Amino acid sequence: MNDLARTERTRIRRLHERGRYDIATARAILDAGWLCHIAYVIDGTPYATPTMYWREGDRVYWHGSSASKMLRGQKGGGEVCFTVTHVDALVLARSGFHHSARYRSLMLIGRPEMVEDEAEKDRMLGTFIDRLWPGRNAALRPPTPQELKATAIMGMDIDEGAAKISSGPPADDEEDYDLPVWAGLQPVITSFGEPVPCPRLKPGTALPDYLRSGD
Repeated sequence: MNDLARTERTRIRRLHERGRYDIATARAILDAGWLCHIAYVIDGTPYATPTMYWREGDRVYWHGSSASKMLRGQKGGGEVCFTVTHVDALVLARSGFHHSARYRSLMLIGRPEMVEDEAEKDRMLGTFIDRLWPGRNAALRPPTPQELKATAIMGMDIDEGAAKISSGPPADDEEDYDLPVWAGLQPVITSFGEPVPCPRLKPGTALPDYLRSGD
């Protein structure tokens, strides 16, 4: 696939040197997370809904209830703004003005399409489960026809958009570097804790290997 389409509405203007438009960067940002925000307009009112997503090839997908106002509104063919952000560090500078964050973000604009075929929905939901916990989908009972009917999946090309990456040490005013004020980065690390079993777990049910932390 070609790189992201750089248009007037996606071109990075402020701190443009942080902008990235290559597809490899877009894929990496998407693959590093699972929570996005979908912004859209229904009857003149703007909304931004957090939801989980996954990538397959050069399309992104998200799902929800077929009764969801968000998904029913998107089915009409309107454009949405899809965003993902990872905070890597908080920046402590020598002045309040220059405090900030180090981050990786991606914004995509496009017209999502609904996945209508039930067999394809079943396959894609399994892909989503296995993306988070490789191999888990095979251990689950298959979704029922009613569950598939109650679930809507939207997909959108990774096409028009831009990534923005902030990195490096604090950038202070030159005269402030002589101040006796500690400055630097406070890393932000996302990690998984120990699994907490369901209180109704069947006795003798083993913890899956993909949830073990190397014990």
